[in-house]
Amino acid sequence: MKRTLLATAIALTMFNVAAQEYSTNKAIETVTIYGNQQKAQEATGAAQYIGEQDLEKFKYSDIQRIIRQAPGVSLQIEDGYGLRPNISIRGVATERSGRITLLEDNVLIAPAPYSAPSAYYFPTAGRMSAFEVVKGPAAITQGPYTIGGAINMISTPIPSTQGGQVTLEAGQDATYRAHATVGGQNDNGFGYLLEAHQWQSDGFQDIDRSDNDTGLNVTDLTMKLAYAPKDSRHSVELKLQYTDQDSEQSYLGLTDADFANNAQRRYGLSALDNISTEHTQVMLNYAFQINKDLNFTAVAYNNTHKRDWFKTEGIDLDGSDNAQDFSSTSWSDVVNAINTNEAIDDISVSQLQGILNGTIDTAEGSIQLRSNNREYYSRGVQFGLNLDKQLGEAKHHIEVGIRLHQDQEDRLQRNSTYQQLNGQLVLSDLGELGNAGNRVQDADALAIHVYDRITLGDWVFTPGLRFEDISQSRTRYTNGADRVFRDDRENDTTILLPGLGVLYKVDTNLNLIAGAHKGFTAPSNSPGAKEEEAINYELGVRYANNHLNTELVYFLSDYDNIVGVCTASSGSNCEIGDAFNGDAATVQGVEFLFKTELGQFNGVRVPLNVTYTYIDSEFNTDISGTDFFGDVTAGDSIPYIPENQGQITLGLEGDNWTTYLNAVFIDAVCTRASCEAFEVTDSSFIVDLSSSYNVNDNLRLFARIENLTNQENIVSRQPYGARPNKSRTASVGVSYSF
Repeated sequence: MKRTLLATAIALTMFNVAAQEYSTNKAIETVTIYGNQQKAQEATGAAQYIGEQDLEKFKYSDIQRIIRQAPGVSLQIEDGYGLRPNISIRGVATERSGRITLLEDNVLIAPAPYSAPSAYYFPTAGRMSAFEVVKGPAAITQGPYTIGGAINMISTPIPSTQGGQVTLEAGQDATYRAHATVGGQNDNGFGYLLEAHQWQSDGFQDIDRSDNDTGLNVTDLTMKLAYAPKDSRHSVELKLQYTDQDSEQSYLGLTDADFANNAQRRYGLSALDNISTEHTQVMLNYAFQINKDLNFTAVAYNNTHKRDWFKTEGIDLDGSDNAQDFSSTSWSDVVNAINTNEAIDDISVSQLQGILNGTIDTAEGSIQLRSNNREYYSRGVQFGLNLDKQLGEAKHHIEVGIRLHQDQEDRLQRNSTYQQLNGQLVLSDLGELGNAGNRVQDADALAIHVYDRITLGDWVFTPGLRFEDISQSRTRYTNGADRVFRDDRENDTTILLPGLGVLYKVDTNLNLIAGAHKGFTAPSNSPGAKEEEAINYELGVRYANNHLNTELVYFLSDYDNIVGVCTASSGSNCEIGDAFNGDAATVQGVEFLFKTELGQFNGVRVPLNVTYTYIDSEFNTDISGTDFFGDVTAGDSIPYIPENQGQITLGLEGDNWTTYLNAVFIDAVCTRASCEAFEVTDSSFIVDLSSSYNVNDNLRLFARIENLTNQENIVSRQPYGARPNKSRTASVGVSYSF
């Protein structure tokens, strides 16, 4: 209540002070951070804008392939389609993108960004019109995760004139995609957008002894309504968004020998694995241009997310009488035992392999499958004030933001047991509701930031300050849906995060940038777990003219405490949601960007885009005795952060046709800090090819081959064995605009 009153009072004060003057100019756009590549290049820190022209080159639906265009971004591949990406910026932990701020239209989009930041949901990348990557001091405007930075996904805007488009695509593995939009604006200021995106595939893997698919079925619907008369200082936009997803995904990977024999295989033990999700967003955006120099914005949002991931969790080699009496051996232990040729108790390696192969029957109640049933909400209001002011020779652009936010994760999960008979899973015991997790996690947060862009001659300064006040709690229950109180715990955090960015204009084309800011990762509700903090520095040079855009940036993150959060995907023997202190760590590296046009030959343009990232990440202290980190020696690398990665895109562009080749190289990475045998992925070199032909101004044909050379690499090992990248796939499509 105190937070609500405080935010309301501040917002009303700003409004009343400013409302003395006005003009008839349009209200500002509020869903973007920069809005275009030119503005991103004018930032005092590193920032990238991936716009419509960039997205049209390959028409990717996979966020993993899209976001690699930005240097400093690392990925842990999990499903091959980008449904549940694990994204890192500047060496923060990759797992489930839980250490970066994820936004859609400048609003927090993770299911529960404070109470359960590692929850699986990512907006459908194929419907987005642009992506913004924010790093450095500017990240403090986009919290709560400010060490690495933020990604803002910009949905399809309402078109200025009546029109629309339809894109149809078909490819291997019975893959189909349809994307359609229609909308426009009337002279009276009313505007609308209707959008539908359907994506489905049978998948690129095959399950032993099963006809079940390994792909996806995603339905995504969006509606926007806006009212913004030309002679009014006010504008309002309502956005309604719904996503339904069903995919046959599993954590169960392969032994190294099985991977080498057939990388696209899945064990029959994963035949029932499936995740279904449902996501909704309601967003109301109001903007008021108080005068030509002052703008006020207010946004109310409510996101809901439901998911049930039914997947295999482990095995009780002796069997169990019921689902509650289960002595679990992790599938990671089984896979590792086979990899290292070591028995588990009196179960030989050949017997363990037979269980995976489905040739050996298991005891009754021996196979555990969990219904990971969870519900989330994320809701809040945020206010913004943007002021342009000339004070002497200094030009100021001041941004003040206030956000009141609540989110919650509600778990009511069930463990069931099965028996493997004749290679098939047969139900032994359904299990009691709540035996795999019966709890609610909540978070309340007040965030305030002040940011000033000061232009003084050839200098630009951007001092900023962010304030976060966070209350988190967890309550556990017994008796299933009846929910009898068991225990609870709380954790409160208040923090101030300063930052400063500097840009010096050497000449019209050459800029020097530097910055420092205090980064922060919101803690969990675990008592005793400290917040993750780091002092972050960057220093770089940027050059741009009509033919060349290049940037070189050095960055350093000096962690006071790096935090690990227990998840099922980590493969750690710990309680989901618990946090662990990892003490000091250092991450430093270099980001390089180079864009140019090599020339024109007989009217054919040859664009070139090169990105490269070097990251040196290491723990600074020895760590032992935690279920999450395991035994860590000072100098060990942070898992899943590649030392070297790069991308080259080379194109040929004619008047009505294009061809692009995209090559991505990624170093092998350690999947655990100890980096022992069978804890390392493969390095990879993946090449994609795309072509398009414009039949006329409205009709465009396109084709794409992903993984042209059909490379098969181990891209992940956690939690239960080696998992592959997507195999070579070809697709063709047509796009029609009207």
